[in-house]
Amino acid sequence: MTTLLDGFPVITEIPVAWGDMDALQHVNNVMYFRYFETARIDYFKRINLMENIAITQVGPIVSETSCRYKMPVTFPDTLLVGSKITDLQSDRFTMKYQVVSKKYNKVTTLGSATVVMFDFKSNQKASLTPEVLAIIQQLENLK
Repeated sequence: MTTLLDGFPVITEIPVAWGDMDALQHVNNVMYFRYFETARIDYFKRINLMENIAITQVGPIVSETSCRYKMPVTFPDTLLVGSKITDLQSDRFTMKYQVVSKKYNKVTTLGSATVVMFDFKSNQKASLTPEVLAIIQQLENLK
């Protein structure tokens, strides 16, 4: 199963809750954006981005997000959500997500998000700090 998530440096395990399903008895499409959010926050913790927000008051905002559903997911199941950064710029990055069902050992969903850094004090776009850039480059094996 982990081979389905090769290349994803951060993997988040999420149990599917009964309440995640809709009237058609599969996980509601909106829930995947919550799964992506959980994976994104795990990634941010890994690169110390959450700690930096408290110090710099510069943090991430999602400017765009998308989801591609490949197969339905139902309760009970546990999902593994791989996350990685595929495009890194001075003020933004693109995250990719891949969701794998432990029950079926298949990729169920693909997602992406563009994340822009924002200075909450000046209410303007900001740059990633050199420290965070270095951690991302190391985690993703980027040069």
